Amino acid sequence: MASVETSSSRPYHIIIFGASGFTGQYVVEEVARTVSEGPSGTLRWAVAGRSKAKLEKVLEQAAGALSKPELRTVDIIVSDVKEPDSLAAMCKQAVIVLNCVGPYRFYGEPVVKACVENGAHCLDISGEPQFLEGMQLNYHSEAAKKGVYIVGSCGFDSIPADMGVLYTRDQFRGTLTAVESFLTASAGPEGASIHDGTWQSAIYGVADGASLRSLRRKFKYQPLPVWISHSLILQQYAVPFMGTDPSVVKRTQRFLAEEQQESPVQYGAYAGVGGVGNIIKMLVAGMMFMLLIKFNFGRNLLIKYPEFFSFGFFTKAGPTKSQDSSFQFAFYGEGYTEGKDPSQGKPDGKIRTLVQGPEAGYVATPIAMVQAALTILNEPNALPRTGGVYTPGAAFGKTTLIDRLHKHGIQFSVK
Repeated sequence: MASVETSSSRPYHIIIFGASGFTGQYVVEEVARTVSEGPSGTLRWAVAGRSKAKLEKVLEQAAGALSKPELRTVDIIVSDVKEPDSLAAMCKQAVIVLNCVGPYRFYGEPVVKACVENGAHCLDISGEPQFLEGMQLNYHSEAAKKGVYIVGSCGFDSIPADMGVLYTRDQFRGTLTAVESFLTASAGPEGASIHDGTWQSAIYGVADGASLRSLRRKFKYQPLPVWISHSLILQQYAVPFMGTDPSVVKRTQRFLAEEQQESPVQYGAYAGVGGVGNIIKMLVAGMMFMLLIKFNFGRNLLIKYPEFFSFGFFTKAGPTKSQDSSFQFAFYGEGYTEGKDPSQGKPDGKIRTLVQGPEAGYVATPIAMVQAALTILNEPNALPRTGGVYTPGAAFGKTTLIDRLHKHGIQFSVK
């Protein structure tokens, strides 16, 4: 078992790096709400970033929003992703760094490197497969030697999907062989939008798809077992989900098969797109996106005008609390019931589970990230036996993270 520092040897259990950013400010509020859930009922924490003035403003806003004047005295650490010495100084003070500085393909690796070198665990909320898999390739061995846990995608990307598949597997009585997820989102009276940081990550990711394929070849993976299955979702208006969830879930299943000799689950992800009108918008936006992304000037246009090219789905302002939106993942699974031989015949059992939660960006993502951090602090013996670079499912599959999320409004259930 890797050594997980949780108490007296470092000044802070948690440092929120990038606390003045769009997501970081909500992570600050979520940490402030959950201080009693830290080790022995306390949580020592600080905020970090480039600008002390901006960090002070975030703490002032959080103090007002939560009616907690003591937040004005939370410690501030000035640290810049472009200054390695400042990153090292920050990491030496933390048990866990919550990295909220993106896009991660540009700013994520220096933080991972500093955490590994200085013995701090690191969680991020990246939805960028190239970054996530690159960190696994480049830092897993060193992190394992140091007893450091680096866990990516600890927000809406991709804790609901990754943990949802594990939950579905655990609830199925027998051997689960395939799962398909169907994501829907409901909007409040003001509609719903996503911050354009996610849009930028998609632009860079699609434009650099060849590099991701080249990166994956370096792992020299052996094929996982393939089960005979058919589409489990019969929704009329659904498209393949283009986010990072499929990549993360498949990495988790590979870990379970290769490291724990468990039967892997095949996974497919889909998203609901509403009615015919939305399909037409999606087709037009998709054609413009794929045309413009081929050229440098086109990518600049996409980045500059996210609201126009996405029909308002992505905005520079991002979601607001008044939007009151929510999400739901429905997981459709099939497999072989208890006593049935998976090598003989077709699957004879099915299961449907749900993961439901509040708005993905400013509510669900901070909840997921903070609860993942608290899980590391409180349940070190349930983590993988060595440090390393992990997916949420690989890191937290044996912990009570699902129960923790359930208590904070991200609910798992069997239907």
